[in-house]
Amino acid sequence: MKTNCFVAIATFFILSFQTIIAQDWPQYFGPNRDSKSPQKALLRTWGEKGPEVLWTVGVGIGYGGPVVKDGRVYFLDRNDESGDVMRCFSLQTGEELWKFGYAAPGVLPFPGSRSVPIVDDNHVYSCGPNGDLYCIDLKTHQPVWKHNVWTDFGGGKLPMWGISQCPFIYDRLLIVASQAPQAGVLAYDKNTGELVWKTANLGNETYVSPKVLKIHGEDQVVMVTSSTNNFLNRNAPVTKGNVIGLDPQTGKTLWVYSGWECHISVPCPVAAGDNRLLIAGGYERGATMIQVNKKADGSFEASELFTTTDFGDQTKTPLFHNGYFYAMYRTNQKREGLVCMDTNGKILWKTGRNPDFDRGSMILADGLLLATDGLKSLYLIEPSPDSFKLISKADVLSEGGVNTEGMTSAGGSTQNWAPIALADGRLLVRDQSKMVCVKVAQ
Repeated sequence: MKTNCFVAIATFFILSFQTIIAQDWPQYFGPNRDSKSPQKALLRTWGEKGPEVLWTVGVGIGYGGPVVKDGRVYFLDRNDESGDVMRCFSLQTGEELWKFGYAAPGVLPFPGSRSVPIVDDNHVYSCGPNGDLYCIDLKTHQPVWKHNVWTDFGGGKLPMWGISQCPFIYDRLLIVASQAPQAGVLAYDKNTGELVWKTANLGNETYVSPKVLKIHGEDQVVMVTSSTNNFLNRNAPVTKGNVIGLDPQTGKTLWVYSGWECHISVPCPVAAGDNRLLIAGGYERGATMIQVNKKADGSFEASELFTTTDFGDQTKTPLFHNGYFYAMYRTNQKREGLVCMDTNGKILWKTGRNPDFDRGSMILADGLLLATDGLKSLYLIEPSPDSFKLISKADVLSEGGVNTEGMTSAGGSTQNWAPIALADGRLLVRDQSKMVCVKVAQ
């Protein structure tokens, strides 16, 4: 009898532990890098005052988002006059537990932080806007190793928006994009910092973070580069962007699609089933669906299925759910709002300006969408191909955009564009002065 009781108690604690781990948000766009969370029991109503704000902390300006593991929040903050600061907070209370900063001064258009860290059991990794790649020990709070993904490979003047790519972990490797003249994608030993492999430069300047996708049953790193940015380089020869499939263990190029046209690419590729990938962008480009086929000799080839200018996303990766894509298609000219599209490129609905969605962020959890609108509101939405189905809305962010030299009117009035994070029923959202922790589940 005692043995059975012990087994039952042990099983309970194991399952509870697994549930807690499953609800971590340890990297860019969540556990699987697809903006989906295993969180259950979302609150369906928020009341007149909106969801409860559990704590608030001050942050510097910027667009980088937080990650969460084992009850701790990790966030790469920035002061353009001095450099980057890795900050660690308690998820429960918001108390700052430790921080580590390093010198990396400099101001870019749309200043401040850029990327999202990734954390494993022992280290937190981040890449700052100047290309500073750091591995920091979670116990000592000191760097284990560091590199610069830009200057180490022949980079001179930084790209217009700096280095914005977010690293990810694959087995023992930390993989990150460089796009310096002498490198495209890099893979380091995550524990020692030793360079394991690198590709040649893969194409034009890009802000896309590489992503592992399953293609024909195999893991492949997929990377996207931009087409020529004639806004900045009016006399440059016009070339299209590339979508490249790489072997994650060696960096070997497996296939290339060279028909992508978006001069500032940011979103990651999205797996759409049947070895299809959706590549999305802003700047009036839209989205392209490509098919990756495996030939009899084992090699791969990619071809275009369709392109649409009626669906896209300037800053975030579209979310794919139950056979439908959802994205916030707000660009410098377009204001399509939240848009739903099927896998054949048919637009099923869009909100336009009512309600407006301006480069916000989305998470799918418990069958619902938690979405910021890029301004100051948080939405709870039922995803459906039939129509936009709003459940709740509340203001949780602040007005106040960021002026940027020579471009003070660009980007809207608020620029609350950072990726959000969800862990243990708590949603982390930031604007240009603070990060708030909002209770969204029981």
